Amino acid sequence: MIQKSKAIVLRSLKFGDTSLIVDMFTEQEGRISFITHVAKSAKGKVKKQFFQPLTLLELSFDYRQRVTLQRIRDVRILRPYGSIPFDPAKSAVLLFLSEFLSYVTRGEQQNVHLYHYVQTSMEWLDEAVQGYANFHLVFMMRLSRFIGFFPNLEDYRKGACFDLRNATFTNCVPSHPDYLLPAEAANIGLLMRMDYENMHLFRLSHTDRNHISDIILRYYRIHVPDMPELKSFLVLQELFGQ
Repeated sequence: MIQKSKAIVLRSLKFGDTSLIVDMFTEQEGRISFITHVAKSAKGKVKKQFFQPLTLLELSFDYRQRVTLQRIRDVRILRPYGSIPFDPAKSAVLLFLSEFLSYVTRGEQQNVHLYHYVQTSMEWLDEAVQGYANFHLVFMMRLSRFIGFFPNLEDYRKGACFDLRNATFTNCVPSHPDYLLPAEAANIGLLMRMDYENMHLFRLSHTDRNHISDIILRYYRIHVPDMPELKSFLVLQELFGQ
């Protein structure tokens, strides 16, 4: 069956001399892996640059449910990025988030709200001129709303701990080791008040930003099976440590 869908590239891997295996998150079918031939000449229809991390595409493909690798019939860039490829800071954030999404969307079926959240977030980052240093923090925390473990903020009280396993605040220290003490737990509420439009008002040092990133990634590793340490996070830490 021929399907048409918007899609976001997560990662690509060279296969042979002229092919790529590409993992994408599609609007219509969720997470799908594709195999596609890429042209070596500029005249070719399908180009390697289409499959850079978090590129926004519009494609048609021959969808077969029991096939591991689907085949692309036609593809075009839905919206070219205007600033991200030329901004080292934005490019580093993009690479980090592409690796992050590659793990947290594994097995994700159709989730139109999640797809639109990622697409509109990438468009926002591309258009941002300044004040986006906290972008990845807001992106990761708000993404949890779409995949099932958004923090329960109703029970927050000053001095409460945050139970990372149960995603809730508690007045008692949990019996397991996966929790945040009150000083760090307060950052969860802080993050939930941040969005893309107001995040520039929250002044965080490089150290604070990296520490909060560590906490968020720890939170995801608890809830996402087999999620490893992200290699691209080291690049991001160095960037924000300057």
